[in-house]
Amino acid sequence: MKLNQTLIPASIIVAFILQIMPMPASIDVYRPDWLLLLLCYWTMALPNRVGVGATAICGVVLDVLYGTSLGVHSFAMVIPVYLVAANYQRFRNYSVVQQAIMIFILSMLYHMLVYWLQYWLTGVQFRFEFLWPVITSVFLWPWLFWFLRRYRRLFRVT
Repeated sequence: MKLNQTLIPASIIVAFILQIMPMPASIDVYRPDWLLLLLCYWTMALPNRVGVGATAICGVVLDVLYGTSLGVHSFAMVIPVYLVAANYQRFRNYSVVQQAIMIFILSMLYHMLVYWLQYWLTGVQFRFEFLWPVITSVFLWPWLFWFLRRYRRLFRVT
C-alpha cells in the first residue's frame, strides 16, 4: 500500500488519539475538536474520498471511545461535515481567515448539537466551559490547514 493511500486513515487515527488523550482537567476544557477539524479539511480538500459516510463511522467510534449514547457525536459531526461537503468549492476559495470563521460556526453547531442531544438523553446542564473548544479550534485551524495541505501536496494524495 502506498504512503499516499494511508495518509488519510493515519491522520484520522492521530486525530482520534489527540481527541481522547488524557490531559489535566484544567487544560482539558480547552481541547480542540481535532476529529471535526480533520474531517472538515479532508472533506473540503478531497470530497470524493472523505465525506458524510466516513464522518458517521468516525462519530460512532468517538461515541464508543467517550462512552456516550451511540449516535450523539455521529449525528452532531455529520451535519457540519455535510455543510462543508455541500459547499466545498466555495469553502476552498475562502481565505484562511474566512475559513476560520466558518470553522467557528461549524464547531459551534457541532457543540450545540452534542449538548442538545445529551440534554434530551441524560438531562445534562449547560456550562459555558462547554464552548471553549470552539475558540481553540478556530485558532488551531490555520496551522492545521497549512500542515495538512503541505503533506497532501508532498505525498500527492488525490
